[in-house]
Amino acid sequence: MSGSRVPPVELTPAAAELLRRLRAVHGPLMFHQSGGCCDGSAPMCYQDGEFRTGGSDVLVASLDVAGVAEPIPFWMSRSQFEVWAHTRLIVDVVEGRGSGFSLEAPEGVRFLIRSRLAGPDGG
Repeated sequence: MSGSRVPPVELTPAAAELLRRLRAVHGPLMFHQSGGCCDGSAPMCYQDGEFRTGGSDVLVASLDVAGVAEPIPFWMSRSQFEVWAHTRLIVDVVEGRGSGFSLEAPEGVRFLIRSRLAGPDGG
């Protein structure tokens, strides 16, 4: 596919399944990744609009998830975005509970970012 750009964020099948379950319970969702220490460097999932974004945040992607009616925006702090600008982000799920306010915490799992260096086409 010449001229097409690979989206900068992708979901593992496990992350997509968890997002379908969370959407069914909580309604439209959003991600924000602040880049702080500890859990601040993990993507946090909120009800869409629950986390207020502003000029210090960048909309990195709108994630299409099969079975979810609307795209899920993935926001990142601008300073974190500058660090990860040449990296493909892969949202995954692992066992264990993070200490943040992310919607998946009661499920006994947490979202995390895996990454790989992006090529010139973004992939």
